[in-house]
Amino acid sequence: MSLTDKECKLAASIDKNYKLADEKGMFLLVTKKGSKYSHLKYRFAGKEKLLSLGIYPEVTLKEAREKRFNVRKLWKVRSIIAPKVTSESRPYLPVGILTSHSIISDNAFALYDAPLWNMALIASRIHLIWISTVCGKMKTDFRYSNTLGWNTFPVPLLTEQNKADLTACAENILLAREVHFPAIADLYDPDKMPENLRHAHERNDEVLERIYISRRFKNDTERLEKLFELYTKMTAAAKFKPATKQSKASKSHE
Repeated sequence: MSLTDKECKLAASIDKNYKLADEKGMFLLVTKKGSKYSHLKYRFAGKEKLLSLGIYPEVTLKEAREKRFNVRKLWKVRSIIAPKVTSESRPYLPVGILTSHSIISDNAFALYDAPLWNMALIASRIHLIWISTVCGKMKTDFRYSNTLGWNTFPVPLLTEQNKADLTACAENILLAREVHFPAIADLYDPDKMPENLRHAHERNDEVLERIYISRRFKNDTERLEKLFELYTKMTAAAKFKPATKQSKASKSHE
């Protein structure tokens, strides 16, 4: 049975925290101090996770349910999109996701039916450094290119566990955005970036960079050195493979 707004309002504090269940994994946590928080419990990649949907009544029951609905749409992702032009001041590329029913404009590149962990690659600091080096610019903004920036991006051989870890990182970035109302572009303003979103990106960087060199990179120079080392090996290996016709569409890393 679903919670009612009246039940939320009348929920009183006792000598311990307790929960009032809603539906589809959502519940209201009432603390012994009287604070009330809407949470969503769900499972992803076989693990139970918890997402805060807001403090009641600042975030109403209706608004919390809308957030829950938006979060559940994430699992129906079909396309990962990246803007063709992005500000050089942004700490990360504001990559997004869309469902199969969405129409993608010519202002963005898309990875169709791509695994979610591909988003973790695009959303990383190391990928931003790569495109800032190999792609062009529009005035001072980075001009993303699928052929120069994505198709050439050197990625180490990934294990299934690596992919699962990166999928979780991408998921955490998406969920961190869900508790904020501004557009994605506004969330990546370097002076206004929410702390939880910044932390989700930093966690993504740590997981990915440890795949590259088993530790965090010291700086962007070291990131580029490693990328060009891998790129040299990648292009050298390609010389020994039979030539195939290349698709114009962006391809996901399998």
